Amino acid sequence: MTVQDDVVALGIRSDAAYVGRFSHDLGASRASGHSGTIMFCLAPYLSLFVYESYSKLKRIDPALPALLSADAEVIVARSRHSLKLFEDNRRGIEGQLTYFRDEISPAHADRFLNNTWLKAARFLETDLGLYSYDGRIISTTHAATFHLGFDPVALLEEGSGPNLQSVYEEYGRYFRGLGARTDSGAKTFVSHLDPMRFDQRDNDVRSTKYYGQVFNGKGTPEINRLLMVFRGLMNFVDSMVGLGADANEVEYTVFKMRFLTLYQVLGSLQMLHDERPGDLTTQSTRLIEKITGTWSASLIMDRSAKPFRNTLMHYNLDSRVDLARVDATQPLFGLVPIYFPSHDAASFVEAVGSCIEETASVIEEWAVS
Repeated sequence: MTVQDDVVALGIRSDAAYVGRFSHDLGASRASGHSGTIMFCLAPYLSLFVYESYSKLKRIDPALPALLSADAEVIVARSRHSLKLFEDNRRGIEGQLTYFRDEISPAHADRFLNNTWLKAARFLETDLGLYSYDGRIISTTHAATFHLGFDPVALLEEGSGPNLQSVYEEYGRYFRGLGARTDSGAKTFVSHLDPMRFDQRDNDVRSTKYYGQVFNGKGTPEINRLLMVFRGLMNFVDSMVGLGADANEVEYTVFKMRFLTLYQVLGSLQMLHDERPGDLTTQSTRLIEKITGTWSASLIMDRSAKPFRNTLMHYNLDSRVDLARVDATQPLFGLVPIYFPSHDAASFVEAVGSCIEETASVIEEWAVS
């Protein structure tokens, strides 16, 4: 095998192994009662692993029998692309705002509003659920619909559970085919979750009112909907994904989820700042600049380092990289000093962690100010 092949194979195996351990921990965790919320958060990452690995396997062996049903492939692709946020070249900023406005929000409103027989009491109905851990929002029902990749109306229909379960059973069979096991012994963040830090009661709100009170204010509820997705992603990777990680080790999949989330949120905020300045309040502009203007954000988003992101996202090495410097036995394949010369793997992971913490903190400040 070539160095390129080694990197692809190791990346795929690492992600599959992590999913196996995660599956075991989810069933055994004290927080298993919140498994639905945890799966809402993890769904786009699972889809990313499936989508990108399947793409590589089909290129290696064009005669490979179908490992996913046609319906599952569509859902996987839609879910995986949700992680790109505004950088999704199929939708961009306007397309994502339109998708929430015309599909996700109406599906929830149709399902949950105007159901109370006493019309005078309908003002009490809610159509947006908020999910928190340690007092910080990690997902919403709108964000979950976005990340799961299902058609919003179909997902919210009565009796949709078996369809959702069927697709995730396909995911399970797929990962088992890649070598995922549930008995490896290594723990994931799920084992370290405290069930008492999740919401202890339902936190449901009326979306039209809520989106007018957060982030950029009542004039831009559509932008605020997407910013709530950013908020949930950053809080999830900051407060949950890294739990239990050994500070002296670089775990590939944990770092991958955290880094890619940070990268996409930073890039999408910069796009919003550059392409929609007229829609932003002075405070919103200031806080985006505070987030994207740190030295660590500039380091991570430097254009010369984009191939590093691409390797984590797509598994394969950039064609221009010096293969003599790549070492599959080293953390992150020895790529950090190539793209970030002032860092080794450990110091770069620390820098990324600091940037995640700071970004999540400022987004929280922005959301409630």
